[in-house]
Amino acid sequence: MSNTTDKPVQIEPVLFFSALVVTLITCIPIVMFQDKALVVLTTIRKYITGNLGWTFMLFAVAAVIFFLWLIFGPYRHVRLGGQDAKPEFGNISWVAMLFCCGIGTGLIYWSFIEPIYYMQGPPFGLEVGSKAAKEWAACYGIFHWGFVPWALTAVFGVPIAYSYYQRKTKRLSIGAAFEGHVKSPGFKLFVDLLIMFAILGNVVTVLGLGTPMLSATIAKFTGVETSLTLDIIVVGIWTIMFCCSCYFGLDKGIKRLSNFNLVLAFILMTAVLLVGPTSWILNTFVNSLGMIFDNVIRMSMWTDTAGESGWPQGWTIFFWAWWLGASPFVSVFLAKISKGRTLREMAVAVLVWGPLGCAVFFGVFGGYSLYIELNGAESMTAMMAASGPAKTIASLIAALPLGQIMLPLFIMLMFIFCATTLDSASYVLATVSTKELPMDKEPARWNRMFWSVVNGVAAISLMFIGGLKPLQAVAVLTSFPLLFIMLGAGYFFIKDLHRYETRCVSALQPPPEVLEEVEAKQAA
Repeated sequence: MSNTTDKPVQIEPVLFFSALVVTLITCIPIVMFQDKALVVLTTIRKYITGNLGWTFMLFAVAAVIFFLWLIFGPYRHVRLGGQDAKPEFGNISWVAMLFCCGIGTGLIYWSFIEPIYYMQGPPFGLEVGSKAAKEWAACYGIFHWGFVPWALTAVFGVPIAYSYYQRKTKRLSIGAAFEGHVKSPGFKLFVDLLIMFAILGNVVTVLGLGTPMLSATIAKFTGVETSLTLDIIVVGIWTIMFCCSCYFGLDKGIKRLSNFNLVLAFILMTAVLLVGPTSWILNTFVNSLGMIFDNVIRMSMWTDTAGESGWPQGWTIFFWAWWLGASPFVSVFLAKISKGRTLREMAVAVLVWGPLGCAVFFGVFGGYSLYIELNGAESMTAMMAASGPAKTIASLIAALPLGQIMLPLFIMLMFIFCATTLDSASYVLATVSTKELPMDKEPARWNRMFWSVVNGVAAISLMFIGGLKPLQAVAVLTSFPLLFIMLGAGYFFIKDLHRYETRCVSALQPPPEVLEEVEAKQAA
């Protein structure tokens, strides 16, 4: 893909500067009034999850049904860019880019400690330490990173890709998916402004979780003390990394980082599996998959109205909100890299390949942390209470055989995982704020690098508050309005399919290229 332009692409000034102003208005009060900001954010989170959390659950189920329809429905053979379009990236690179841009350091963070949290407070009112509690602790993390949230986070991708590659809209954004249906340009700009704010909010949560974890691991390896200064240094290095990656663009930057990161992740997982309790991890993983398949409907819609434990609100609904908050940049990025793919290929990548990768992560890392909790010399629960999640993860890595080799490998994986996610987010922010983006062009380099810096600054502002609760609040706050945009984009996309893809009238109909071959023979 070319990074050069004969005619430089231009920003959409209203959208660009409005997003910048909104970011400043949000970040400055957080830094100046930290205690009050924490109270406000926590109150908003509790209200939305407590009173409106059911909407996230229903929309998540609807997203799964939507992607299943794309796999098996009448429009599954529609190819983005036309029937002769060829994919710009190979299958492995395509999946690697989607996987690495969509999960970031969150997967590493939660795969180690999410099972420990569920051991401390199990779902369904189970007794702490019971056999059932241990089984649910192992499987719920896989569910929270499975096909349901992946459908939710990629739900905008198909409408965006279809409007850009099939209907030839000039902008690659969610607002452009409303073109031809909503006449007001102000509405589309408002949608994209909301999208950019949601992206920034999600980026803050990714950095907010990943930075303390990486700092603790560096401290464990080098012997230095963890501090806010070390956190800021880590964010600074990250910012430089994804500035460089954004500068080189998709093919030379994000693609190469994603491929390398996938190899590095495979090496680390294999090492943990081989030197750890291999049989225990594999048995627990298989058992967890069975529990999910047996209970997926209940897990997807459990609100605990009778028990009022707050468990699904604090966990499942939070994760659905978090994944939905990531949907703008995951979806735009998915659309950008999916030229030449069929709608079925996109849906399979979302419902199968992404969740499968996450399941393996949780099976290996989550299984290992549970084993240490249940059979180790030191309780992970006690360590988390005393030192916090970040230091607990560092201690888990160090406790492995060859721990001093595993630590630098883990540090490298963390740096690149976060860089691939955040440079994807910066790339998408630049894409959305670009006025017109031809298919063979990329956003201006200065624009991509500018949003990389803004992401880093926004993350540092939230670090002054600290803790998991404000991160959860930001995820919920920025994602709730997206539910309604999701509904509109999905409706207009299906309407467009019925209007423009008139040849695909039956799920049993062969693909268009086969029909064309038959028609050519008949004509001859």
